[in-house]
Order: sequence, then structure tokens, then C-alpha cells
Amino acid sequence: MSWKEVSALQLRTEFVSLARQDGANIKELCRRYSISRTTGYKWLKRFEEKGAAGLIDQSRRPLSSPGKTTATPEKQILELNLEHTAWGARKIKRYFEEKGHVMPAPSTVHAILKRNDRIDPAASLIKPFIRFEHPQPNDLWQMDFKGHVGMRAGRCHPLTLLDDHSRFSLIIAACANEKRETVQGHLVSAFRRYGLPRRMTMDNGPPWGHEGDAYTGLELWLMRQGIEVSHSRPYHPQTQGKLERFHRSLKAELLTDRTLIDLDAAQQTFDHWREVYNHQRPHQALNHNVPASRYRQSELCYQEALPELEYGDDDEVRTVQANGELNWRGWELKLGRAFTGERVGLRRTLEDGKHDVYWGRHRVAQIDMNVRSVISGKRLR
Repeated sequence: MSWKEVSALQLRTEFVSLARQDGANIKELCRRYSISRTTGYKWLKRFEEKGAAGLIDQSRRPLSSPGKTTATPEKQILELNLEHTAWGARKIKRYFEEKGHVMPAPSTVHAILKRNDRIDPAASLIKPFIRFEHPQPNDLWQMDFKGHVGMRAGRCHPLTLLDDHSRFSLIIAACANEKRETVQGHLVSAFRRYGLPRRMTMDNGPPWGHEGDAYTGLELWLMRQGIEVSHSRPYHPQTQGKLERFHRSLKAELLTDRTLIDLDAAQQTFDHWREVYNHQRPHQALNHNVPASRYRQSELCYQEALPELEYGDDDEVRTVQANGELNWRGWELKLGRAFTGERVGLRRTLEDGKHDVYWGRHRVAQIDMNVRSVISGKRLR
């Protein structure tokens, strides 16, 4: 006879009544009631302690919960969430653990945020970019503007620069415009502090973009320091996926629902957030370490004064004229406005009628005398 066929309470009452009789065979009673001897003695003990009430199902909730989140950690979690509303459970857990706190599991932290309505349903809809990274800091820096941001006084154009390997933020600059001079000034400050990267990548828009195959003045300035320059593929933001992800964090954690007053106030706001991002905010892609833990300064130093460009004895050296025109052997060839005023060297190739154009050690173009044209060096790589 199974206890599931009739009321369990009735069966327990009956079992206990029989088992308490003089000379009762407890083992046999348990067999007949299809329960173990352990269960039978359990109900006998409960009846002796509490009477009939002891036969009622008790709550299975433990009398004590050593792993239960105490009020203090929950309060800390919610307070940190107010300060960093876009941080998830794992970031919050790692942040406090780094400060020596004993924290519950990420699932518990998430449950605390959820029951306090701190979870944005749209956050789970964001799909991450496929992750890949360069093996060492300063192998590659990614640079871009984060679109313009409205202020009470004009517009702010945040300039961002990120190290690919460590995700370390090198620059978040509140700029009044997106001109080359503005970008170059901030890069000089970054180069003086962190050194030079081996390569930099950016998109195809101004001021680093180019029309057709022409170089820009900013590219030449970077190349002059020995930095390789590359551009993302048009309409492929994933080429700079880490910087795109950084911009999403910047927007979610700083710019959303915030009104910037002016450029000075914006810069102070950016500086504070950048400090948190680099040194306090755990990064999921870094195994929840902070970017500063993986970044180190470059061994390549910024050169304040550069030596003159040198050319070989067999090179024909010419100065590029206004509008990027190169006069050579009676021809007027278009090299690009970025080269205006620069000295270039023309070097004969093994192919008949073709000469390479060098700007220092960089081959920037090739002249084909057979068709009287100039091919950009970018297409020759």
C-alpha cells in the first residue's frame, strides 16, 4: 500500500498508532506501509516531540542559510549599481572581490539586481563582436570619434583611442571639432605619456580618411614617426570591434541620460570615467581583470624633432608643388595634396618605364611612364 494512494497524514497517523502499541514489529510495519525504517522512526520521533502536529509536512527551508546574502552585501551591490548602472553581476562581483570583500555567486548578484528592477531587458539583446586581439600591448591602437554629443553650450566630439591587446583607454578627449590639428594635438600628449604603437587603425572618414588612393596629412605625420597606418573596411565596423564595444560602454555608462555643460566639464567627466574604466571596471573579455592590469607603456619613444628624410644617390629627388603636383621630366603628375612641400625620391624599377616614388623609407606611389599615370602606394602593398 503506497502512501500516495490516500492522505499521507492519515497514513502517518495510522502508522504511528500501530507502532506505539506494545510489542509492535516496527520493521514489519514499515514494510507494509512501504516506507523505510528510517522514515518510520522519523515520524515516531516527531509524534513524541510535537504530537499530531509533528506528522504534518514541515517546510524544507533550512533553519539557517550560511550562503544567504546578508543585508550589507546587498546594500553595497545596489549602491554600486546606482553609480555604474550598466555593470552586470560578474563585474560587480569581481569589483568587490578585488577590494577584499567576500561575495556571493554571480547568479545571486544577478538575482539581487533583478528583484530590485535593476536589469535592463534590452541589455541581453546586444550581441558581442567576435573577439580577437593582438598578442602584446601597443601592437595596435584603434582610434575614432564617438559621434557628436550635444551640450548646453555647443557640441562635443569625443575622440577615443584604445589599445587592442589590453582594451586600455589611452584617450577620451572632449573636442570642439574633428579637424586634423585637434587630433594631432591629443595624439602628441598620448605619445609623450605612453610611447608609440607599432600600428594604428581608423575608419575612412575625415580627418584620417582619404579620397580615392590619396594619403592624408595625418597619415604622413604618423608614418613619419614610424607608425604603420591602416584603415577599416568601409561598412565593416567589426574591423574596429573593440572600439565599437568601447563606444557602447561609454554611451551606456556615461552619456545616456546625462547633459554635458561645456567642453571643460565634459573633459572632467570623461577623465573620471576613463579612470574607472581602466583601473576599476572588470572587463569580461579579460577574464574580469581591469585593462590596466594588461597594459604597459611602449618602448618606442615619440620623437619631438625628426631628422631630414634621406634618399639614395641614384634617387631623383623632387619637391611636391601646390595641390600635390609633381613635376618630373616635363610631366605634371598628381601625387596628393598631403605631400605638398615634401621632398620625394623617384627610383627606377626593373620594369621598363616604371619608377617608384619614395617618401623617406615609405614607397607611396609608382609612376608608369607608359600610360602617364600615378598608382598609389597603398594599392601596391
